[in-house]
Formats: sequence, C-alpha cells, structure tokens
Amino acid sequence: MDTKHTGIILVGYQNDYFAKDGILRGVVEEVNRVDNVLASTIELLNLAAKTDMAIISTPIILTPDYRGLAESVGILGTIKESGAFKAGSPGAETIPEIQAFGDRILYVNGKQGFNGFSNTQLDTVLNERGIRHLLLAGMITSLCIDSTGRAAYERGYRVTILSDCVSARTPSEQDFYCQSIFPLYADVMDNKQVMEELTPSPVA
Repeated sequence: MDTKHTGIILVGYQNDYFAKDGILRGVVEEVNRVDNVLASTIELLNLAAKTDMAIISTPIILTPDYRGLAESVGILGTIKESGAFKAGSPGAETIPEIQAFGDRILYVNGKQGFNGFSNTQLDTVLNERGIRHLLLAGMITSLCIDSTGRAAYERGYRVTILSDCVSARTPSEQDFYCQSIFPLYADVMDNKQVMEELTPSPVA
C-alpha cells in the first residue's frame, strides 16, 4: 500500500456515538459492536500513525439552533431532537482514544450531514497532500460511510471500506452494505488485511 498517497478518513468518532452514555450509542442494535469498531480502529491507527499515511477526522459539529438541519428527517431528525453533536457539548467532542494521537490527526470541520465532502475543505486537503486512496472508518455504515464513500468515488478517489471499523444499525444492514453495496464502487477490507499491506516509513 502506498502510504504517502493514502489517507484514513475517520467519521463520527465523537462521544455521542462512542461514549458509554452517548446520546446515539443506542442507534446500533448490537451492544458490543460500537466497542469492537473502536478497538479495531485504534489497532489500525497505532500502526498507521508510524507511517506517513494521513489520518483525517471529519466530525459533525452543529450549531445550537441546528439551522443546518432545518428540514431534517430520519437519523438527522433524531440528532436534532436529541441534541446530539451540539457545538460546545461533551457529546460533540472527539473521543479520548482519538485525541490521544494528538497532532497526528488532522481535523476537517464543517460537516453537517452524511457526506464528508459537503460543506468542508476535505477535497482540497486531500488534493494538497496528493492523497488518492481513502480508507473509511466510523459511523454509520449505511449513512455517513456510504455517502462519503460514493462522493469520494465520484471525485476520482480509490475507496476502501474498513469492514470491522464501521458499524450499521443492525447486523443485516451491515452485511448488506459490505457484501452488496460497497463492492459496486469500493474495496472492502478488514483492519488486519490493511495492516498486512502497510509498509511503515517514518513520518516526515
């Protein structure tokens, strides 16, 4: 794997999804899946951080009046009604496990919906660094991961979905996307497969 031109995109690694008392933790049916996603992600990041691979977080942080979600339905409606990801709230903060990587993580803010490219400078950041291959990790498989993955593909990036570093709301939904949807435009790999391909090189 060409680490210099590859980036890991972290989606939604915030307290409202991953903390034990997170407002949206219950969106995922399986009790342990969220914790397993985090463990797999951190295992991969511990290796990736030793290479020159870019690690980019795209958090969703919303204004207290949720003006960006004025006509929201579905899970975006749930986010608005529950007060999740509100700017300045503990739930909107990046989880400690990701914060521990310090300035090794680049934060690209501005996302207000599913697509990490919408209303952000993500495309500019990637192009400036010559990144052409994106590895996607985070929440939720059928929403932000799929939307961001499709947008990346349409912009000419090679896309890889990290199957054990993402979670859908149900096991059947997870299997459907990983087996039937993602292969239409992306590779699907688990963290062990990616780690086997990484050739560590010092961070410049």
